[in-house]
Amino acid sequence: MSATQTLVALWTLVIKEIKRFTRIWPQTLLPPSITMAMYFIIFGNLIGSRIGTMDDFSYMDFIVPGLIMMAVITNSYSNVASSFFSNKFQRSVEEMMVSPMPSWVILSGFVLGGMARGLGVGAIVTVVSLFFTQLSVAHPLLTLLVVTLTSALFSVGGFINALLANKFDDVSIVPTFVLTPLTYLGGVFYSISLLPDFWQGVSMLNPILYMVNAFRFGILGVSDIPAVWALSASLAFIAVLYTIALVMLERGYGIRS
Repeated sequence: MSATQTLVALWTLVIKEIKRFTRIWPQTLLPPSITMAMYFIIFGNLIGSRIGTMDDFSYMDFIVPGLIMMAVITNSYSNVASSFFSNKFQRSVEEMMVSPMPSWVILSGFVLGGMARGLGVGAIVTVVSLFFTQLSVAHPLLTLLVVTLTSALFSVGGFINALLANKFDDVSIVPTFVLTPLTYLGGVFYSISLLPDFWQGVSMLNPILYMVNAFRFGILGVSDIPAVWALSASLAFIAVLYTIALVMLERGYGIRS
């Protein structure tokens, strides 16, 4: 394929993915915004008023970056995992595999589609948060970079999950038993400085902690972890997982019987 044809194929796949989740927006875009609004009401207004401040910010202001990041992570991951597995289940992936389209275009198309949903939901949740607090961004460029890298990372993770899945139930195993616990323990609702030294050390093994704190630093200017660590970790994880996903796809892992 020529460079122009490759770009057209990539753009077509991305547009298809975007249309897929926007066509059913009551299932893909509306529920996360309602769920996050409940978090803002319960944890921010009701519980937050009793907690007071966290790192010299009101509890509502403190949890907003974490909740936005949580929405981005879960939606980026679930969009690619469910979309690619559906294509695999319907055997439409095999048609793309036998076409002249390179494997990296197929992978990138699904990943960019997942990023579109993750970042879209993140933007919606950000708008919802403005009804509960005045949000100011301390470092706009860093904030955009962190949320984009995080969305890309978990989109690639969702792609690998879809490749490994043999049935629809397998798609929900990682989000339920791995992603959700790591997210809740990733400093969304608290600062790890409140934990004993041992549990602070354990928390440092959680990759989501770095991303949440880097995003919080971008918005509020405070973080338990240097932002450069989070950016370095995100880039490294993206490079490793993208390579793994590409090799698996080229070998037809989970696709060819």
